[in-house]
Amino acid sequence: MAKLKNLDAPAKVKNYSDFQNEKGATSLLIARIASYVFLVFVTVMCLFSFYLLIINSTRSNAELQSGFSLLPREHFFENFGNAMKKTTFFLPQGLLNSLIIAAATSILTVYFSAMTAYGIFVYDFRGRKLADKFILLVMMIPTQVSAVGFVQLINQFKLVNTYWPLIIPAIAAPATYFYMKQYIEGALPLEVVEAARVDGSNEFRTFNTICLPMLKPALAVQMIFAFVGSWNNFFTPALVISKAELMTVPIMISIINSDLHSQAGDLGKLYMYIFISIVPVVIVYMFLSKFIIKGVTLGSVKG
Repeated sequence: MAKLKNLDAPAKVKNYSDFQNEKGATSLLIARIASYVFLVFVTVMCLFSFYLLIINSTRSNAELQSGFSLLPREHFFENFGNAMKKTTFFLPQGLLNSLIIAAATSILTVYFSAMTAYGIFVYDFRGRKLADKFILLVMMIPTQVSAVGFVQLINQFKLVNTYWPLIIPAIAAPATYFYMKQYIEGALPLEVVEAARVDGSNEFRTFNTICLPMLKPALAVQMIFAFVGSWNNFFTPALVISKAELMTVPIMISIINSDLHSQAGDLGKLYMYIFISIVPVVIVYMFLSKFIIKGVTLGSVKG
């Protein structure tokens, strides 16, 4: 006789919740793989221009004019030597000029913007909201709008071919102030300031020794932005500087680019100038990025 099927044995059928969990896990895995693929694609696209810059800095002028290439050549040191030659202007001097302006600008921008944000956040005075709105309103005014008046002003004060018109105005940085104020509101408890006052600390000491160390991540971020913005700034230095020994790197690159229309133009030299000009920016980012990482880690631990 044929054996009867055991009706009492439990049926191995997945319930609805198990099916939904497996479906959700599969969807999550697909979404994660798609996000990784997208991030890898974006990273490659961002780094591709730097790769081409490095490749082009190893090619001669004739090779660059012949067309596109993904393989390096053997003219890197030749282009480097041509870039370092002292002709109408001197690249090491231009790097030093840009470094002086960018370093001073970034320090002044970050320090005084943080001080302004600290004052408006900590002190309760009449017109505080009006001052905040006014600073944000200034942020909407393009630099080009005030260029004519700016040039007339520096001519009256005889500041042409000096670095002061490029450094002093950096104290007023509405965008940096806005970022610092938002960060201070979330990272600086007023109780800390009150405790420092009770202990007899004056306002400058409270800001410099207590508040600034708490703002290191925000300071590092804004210092990177300020340094890169000042380093790449071409518009304002072109209005102020006309002497070759005072020119910054962007002005030198612009002049070399304009020489490409003549027989004296050298694409290899131009790409080498651009390659050398981004090295200080990368160094500054590598030096300051550790403070950003520490700040993010500290914030996650506190949370």
